Amino acid sequence: MALVVQKFGGSSVADAASIQRVARRVVATKEAGHDVVVVVSAMGDTTDDLLDLAGQITANAPAREMDILLTAGERISMALLAMAVTELGVQARSYTGQQAGLRTDRRYGKASIVAIGPDRINSALSEGKVAIVAGFQGVNELNDVTTLGRGGSDTTAVALAAALEADVCEIYTDVDGLFTADPRIVPAARHVSHITYEETLELAANGAKVLHLRAVEFARRYGVPLHVRSSFSQKEGTWVTDASVTAPGQEENMEDPIISGVAHDNSQGKITVVDLPDVPGIAARLFQVVASVDANIDMIVQNVSTHGTGRTDISFTLPEADGRAVRQALADAADDLQYSEVRWDDQIGKLSLVGAGMRSHPGVSARLFDALSEAGVNIEMISTSEIRISVVTRAEDLVAAVRAVHSAFELDATETEAVVYGGTGR
Repeated sequence: MALVVQKFGGSSVADAASIQRVARRVVATKEAGHDVVVVVSAMGDTTDDLLDLAGQITANAPAREMDILLTAGERISMALLAMAVTELGVQARSYTGQQAGLRTDRRYGKASIVAIGPDRINSALSEGKVAIVAGFQGVNELNDVTTLGRGGSDTTAVALAAALEADVCEIYTDVDGLFTADPRIVPAARHVSHITYEETLELAANGAKVLHLRAVEFARRYGVPLHVRSSFSQKEGTWVTDASVTAPGQEENMEDPIISGVAHDNSQGKITVVDLPDVPGIAARLFQVVASVDANIDMIVQNVSTHGTGRTDISFTLPEADGRAVRQALADAADDLQYSEVRWDDQIGKLSLVGAGMRSHPGVSARLFDALSEAGVNIEMISTSEIRISVVTRAEDLVAAVRAVHSAFELDATETEAVVYGGTGR
């Protein structure tokens, strides 16, 4: 007997028929002799629909009220799934994030989990029941409902798996695991059977949407094996483990490929602060202003000071959703920073090449830049880590760039195309 945590995304529970299909999979796992905890997202586009509804009311909704509104979606799906599982003859109980013991900090909209006390979950399991938990949510010390940010149901599932010492956390989505690129734009993307936490972190941080970044961080920190697979098929998915762990079906001592995948992100914007004084400490003051509005910075480039002017430009990328708050904070700090202009560009895209094998293979950068050149794609910014190279391009060039780089590194599958079973991509 194993303890299995299963997480089902919005496309997997999009309607009544989908919920019944998920219920059959949950019951099959239970009848195989395992204890089962399920985490669910909101049905289909429910979260986006709630955001649209709030937008019709106000352009400046209080963060606390938005969290109360958005958590309604997961409560609907958890209750319906509990009903569907019970209808199949297996007892199930649904729990909100608060009832499941997820405690968070006070950051409405993107709270972090600070503690988990899964007493009620353990009680349900001891009684032979399936525990079904609403993802994406918790409660803070003020007893206010909080949300974990988009994709937070993955984090809920992995955090619960860590707290319960589960044997595996299965992440069910609308594709058959992780691929070398998003199969929605690269149909020839190749399925990845196993991958390390480190590589998955880089992919998730740079736009790959199958797994939430914080979920992978939780899994790595607590050693939770992840199995990413489709709820629409019975195919073996992708195992995400530590490099020292041999995943099921993985040959020992197998030499890893040079490149694990190509990620892309079209949800970022670029801010350029023009004519800053080129003096020690100016970058620290600039990014203190950015940090004051809790914005996340990705890539940073500082231009060489023009000779004799004593001025410089600093450009950085960030989530597009943080752009307005950062620009306002910079405007408020204009007298202190003494810049001449702040430029905003939301028509950019980021491509990232990821692979642990890059460490020991020279020429990766040259091949990447040659592929982009052949595709006529101009590069605006470059950033690297030990296992990643990222570039910023124009948004309209991003899809062509991904396809060109994917082919240049011979990642295209030769036999079958990847299948996307559901989801609208909203």
